[in-house]
Amino acid sequence: MSKRVAVMDLGTNTFHLLIAEGTIHNYHEIVHYHEAVKLGEGGINKGYILPEAFARGISTMQQFQQQIAGHQVQEVRAIATSALRSASNGTDFMNEVKAKTGIQIEIIDGAQEAGFIYQGVKISGCLTAQNSLIMDIGGGSVEFILGNTGHITWKQSFEIGAARLMDLFHRTDPIPPASIEALNLYLEDTLTDLFAAVASHGTQTLIGSSGAFETFAELIETEKGRPFDLKTTKNYSFDEAGLLTLTNKLIQSTHQQRAGNKGIIPVRVDMIVTASLITRFIMHKLNIHQVLMCSNSLKEGILAEMLD
Repeated sequence: MSKRVAVMDLGTNTFHLLIAEGTIHNYHEIVHYHEAVKLGEGGINKGYILPEAFARGISTMQQFQQQIAGHQVQEVRAIATSALRSASNGTDFMNEVKAKTGIQIEIIDGAQEAGFIYQGVKISGCLTAQNSLIMDIGGGSVEFILGNTGHITWKQSFEIGAARLMDLFHRTDPIPPASIEALNLYLEDTLTDLFAAVASHGTQTLIGSSGAFETFAELIETEKGRPFDLKTTKNYSFDEAGLLTLTNKLIQSTHQQRAGNKGIIPVRVDMIVTASLITRFIMHKLNIHQVLMCSNSLKEGILAEMLD
């Protein structure tokens, strides 16, 4: 007997709603919708949700509740990650959502987040018997998971999301070389646990989970004059040179150039720069030449648990 469920992934930049029914290996998406809430805007590194962002978040949750009510959903989960985890007024936000919509938000820690991302990527079918390094670049945090079709070898969440890095390093546009150097040194210092894990377990493949990697794939395909639809493209394999050329172009671009590009959704126009820098850094530092995009992430991992 298949059931109808709703999953909300309440991220630092984007709130996602996925309503689906069926079984873990054969489900049908009824609603797949996201709203650029920018919960971390202006306050991400101060640990506080600013009033405008707070109001946008509440309004989006009310819209989600209407969708859920209109689709006779049997089970609902709303999962919050980095921005609500680290915000001093995160509990106020959760209480107001509960009062206005009846939705109870669960805050998960970075390790749980990484576990759900792994499950989401796993059901998409892009893992193999060899270890891959899954990277999910969020606005607040970045999750790294070393794993294969059988299990997770190592996982960790780092508070180095694209919005945080943008706030710290991308103050002027285009981003100056000195800021790029400072960002790379910061990653070098922050990600020592990742380097040690890869040194001991090894990997040749990087899997970028949704987000910026979807934009990279879309930009590359569109430039070649090919149609690109994320609804049908669950997994995508990058040409290494093509990906490095694109990220280089994005890093050197101006806000106007990015904003005028139809392939970049508005919420990603500025954050794509720091996301490009993290991607390049990881490829070079870990000597990885094979890069894939998987459109599944946290919400599909939670969905898998709900439909299991």
